[in-house]
Amino acid sequence: MAEEESMELISFGIVASAGQARSLAMEAIAQAREGDIEGARKTLEESREVGLQAHDEQTKLLSREASGDHVPVDVLLVHAQDHLMTSMLCQDLAEEIIALHERIAAK
Repeated sequence: MAEEESMELISFGIVASAGQARSLAMEAIAQAREGDIEGARKTLEESREVGLQAHDEQTKLLSREASGDHVPVDVLLVHAQDHLMTSMLCQDLAEEIIALHERIAAK
């Protein structure tokens, strides 16, 4: 039971960090759209820092599994992984969108 609770806390932690990272990436896009390229880059960097918390938790789980300590996979963990991957994709796209806004502003 303690392991299930631990996995639940890890999963919720990933969801929370990844969700915040995604929100910050979207905020960075909005800043770029408004012409605040410097602010957008700072916000995107903050998004990446927050996202690293979720990524570190995922890496711990992968390391456990690789060392032979099976990690039980449930719907909550799958949901957490989905949030993490979505936030990472959003960050990558935000980087490109910010660069596009910067190019447009330079013309």
